[in-house]
Amino acid sequence: VQLQASGGGLVQYGGSLRLSCTASGFTFSRYGMGWFRQASGKEREFVAGIGWGADTAYYADSAKGRFTISRDNAKNTVYLQMDSLTPEDTAVYYCAAARLYGRRSEGHFGSWGQGTQLTVSS
Repeated sequence: VQLQASGGGLVQYGGSLRLSCTASGFTFSRYGMGWFRQASGKEREFVAGIGWGADTAYYADSAKGRFTISRDNAKNTVYLQMDSLTPEDTAVYYCAAARLYGRRSEGHFGSWGQGTQLTVSS
């Protein structure tokens, strides 16, 4: 199982960025996917998750209304569109896969990508 996250970078306050995570080595369409983030000195936290099909997205309160998770099963890829970014969003962002839908805790996600750094300047 491999998850390759990409798309991080340096963004100004109020800007937007889209992260991508490409999966291989498992049947992507049968897994729920999630994005987590870890800011320096803090614990990793759930950001957004998505189930197998349409209208299955769910979010942490910090992401609601600003972030959009989506997936393209044909491309084995999950995305995280992030808008209205603030310095508080600065973190390493990780994608992860879970057999069950609707999970928010790390322990329910069995496979993880390497992370991609997002830095939001003020």
